[in-house]
Amino acid sequence: MNEHVNLSAQADARRDLPSRPWSPAETKRQELLVRYLGAVAAAAARHAGFEEPPPPTPAGEARHPAPRGAASSPAQAAATARGMPLVRDVMEVPAASLADDLPYREIARLLAREAVGALPVVDAEDHVVGVVSESDLLAKVAFEASGHRPGRVGRLRERRLHDKARGETAADLMTSPAITVLPGSTVAEAAWLAALSRLKRIPVADHEGRLVGVVGRDALLQVMIRDDAGIRAEVEARIEAICSPGDRAAVEVSVHDGVVELAGRVMPATAERIAAEVEEIADVAEVKNLLTTA
Repeated sequence: MNEHVNLSAQADARRDLPSRPWSPAETKRQELLVRYLGAVAAAAARHAGFEEPPPPTPAGEARHPAPRGAASSPAQAAATARGMPLVRDVMEVPAASLADDLPYREIARLLAREAVGALPVVDAEDHVVGVVSESDLLAKVAFEASGHRPGRVGRLRERRLHDKARGETAADLMTSPAITVLPGSTVAEAAWLAALSRLKRIPVADHEGRLVGVVGRDALLQVMIRDDAGIRAEVEARIEAICSPGDRAAVEVSVHDGVVELAGRVMPATAERIAAEVEEIADVAEVKNLLTTA
């Protein structure tokens, strides 16, 4: 085996190895991630028949307030009618924030105290104007420690990062405009936004752009993925709503890792309706329809 082939084989072997030792919890973590992605995809598919919600409005731009209690889009109105949780139901209140004139050393202390990787920046009227992250502070510290300067032909992104790193306050260092979500948005919409923007925490702002809370990916995950007992309770509630007492007693429901198994003997039309209802539940990973027809 020549040197080139040997190096190539070693590189392939490294790619095949996990980046961290496998643990018993890893299998559960990956199963949970798959169910999360399935729940988000199912929720998005159910919204497809409605008007597409407007894109997230960058913080700082004027927004026209909707009537009190009104949903922000037809999709949100339909989701609310079905009982789908909204961002206001799961957001953290109050939300920590940074004043736009806060010095960077104080920013570092506040990030450490709150144990988060980023915080929204607000102006004197509490409008969200940007976000400062650990990466922004890291660039600032690296600039001061090394005096690094981009070359004359340096990439535009590098030059922008260098210019920002020379700042001293949150307003200088922040990434702007910030991506925010409305409190009336559905959890599914916020989950898509978190996935697309790769944000761990999203500021929640009202229609005027003022900070009212923050929602994290972990909170979205917990809402969209229930345990098996919670899924079974909803399955049984739906069966009770559409079946006669005799059919309800004939249907057996079991749930394991998000997979719903239906067994029993019912009328053909009832079997089809039960299966269709269960398949609509967002965090159901799979439906095993073992119902037999009378």
